[in-house]
Amino acid sequence: MTELTKTLELKLVDPNVHKRQKLRETRNAYQQALQAAFAAGCDTQSAANDVVVEYDLSGYAKNALKKYVPQLCGTSYDANELHDDHPVRFTNEGLQLDHQPQNAVEWYVKIPHHEDYHLWIPARANPDQREWLEAVSADDAEMGESRLFERDGTWYLHVSATRNVEDKCEASTDERTPIGVDIGEASLVTVCHRAESGSPVRPRLWADDGKAVRRLRKIFFTAKRRLQKRGSERIAEYYGDALWDRIDDVFHRVTSEVVEYAESVENPVLVLEDLTYIRENMDYGEYMNRRLHGWGFAKLHAQIRYKAAERGIPVETVNPRNTSKACHACGEHGYRPRQATFKCSNDGCWVGEYQADVNGAINIADRYRSGESHRRSDRTSRQKAGDDDSATDGASLTGPQDSQADAENQQTTPGTYAS
Repeated sequence: MTELTKTLELKLVDPNVHKRQKLRETRNAYQQALQAAFAAGCDTQSAANDVVVEYDLSGYAKNALKKYVPQLCGTSYDANELHDDHPVRFTNEGLQLDHQPQNAVEWYVKIPHHEDYHLWIPARANPDQREWLEAVSADDAEMGESRLFERDGTWYLHVSATRNVEDKCEASTDERTPIGVDIGEASLVTVCHRAESGSPVRPRLWADDGKAVRRLRKIFFTAKRRLQKRGSERIAEYYGDALWDRIDDVFHRVTSEVVEYAESVENPVLVLEDLTYIRENMDYGEYMNRRLHGWGFAKLHAQIRYKAAERGIPVETVNPRNTSKACHACGEHGYRPRQATFKCSNDGCWVGEYQADVNGAINIADRYRSGESHRRSDRTSRQKAGDDDSATDGASLTGPQDSQADAENQQTTPGTYAS
């Protein structure tokens, strides 16, 4: 048996005005607490607790913040400012599911608002994940952390769940086909692998998406400065939210296409650069550091990881040192006469000039083949989805109704699936 974790997707069904207001209050309080703890540089749970304890949030959200903020203040997030697109996180006991298969809308979720006040809201699930949701409902799968967010006026919940599945006959390391994944600013993502003959084959670059994201980021920072000078903070915040939603949409599409690429390769393993080393070696001056530290390395990595896990595709990491400087054919160091071009310094090498991002992707894949790789689990211990990591601060409800006054506002839900 193998322990597998999947992210389950739920769409909240038309919350009424009262519930939407409560959801926004939860989101706003969470963002304020997150910003305050990050600004204070809280790198321990104790320090984060001293900040977030003052905010009007449930214990489930506060405990999630106490674990999340030290990660942001450590190595996983190096931007000077937090973006406003961080979802509200709840620890594993925060969310509750209720299954009513006789109803047109089968699922109800209990979302914590603050101490002893919760919202029961009907939700539609991804139909491809029905088996997993039923496993959670039957206690055959353990619920982990949940994330609440709003996109284009619609509220969503993403819930991690872990269950044991039958082992498949897995290929050995030597039988795997390593696919190098190079994440950069020019080409957002570049992937490539070698054929059995050793020749690089089927490179794919998301260069146009890199251009689109760079353009959106430039628009955001330029507009933000101008609006702030005019004192239009609220407009700047609203404008920034819309732009970052568009960037996030690009990230989700590209990372899904990366995993689809891997599925087309026999016995694939996706090989990423270790973010720890990327951050340590990133020092290009104040201007470039601001651009690159704000770049979505961590977000792209995370999305590739969880989407690959859902498809049963392994992911490995390697030290990125010199992967962009070495020639994939002879190993000699070269240089970039242009952003997208790598030139080998070995006059006897057949390569001469090569596409720079593809060269880097091949080197990343080769580093895995050489045995220089390490799983993420070897570096950081993973919290089991079912561990009791939060205080029990909610009232025990037995049916899909809201606590306190909100119980009177239970709504009738439509019967068609909302896409």
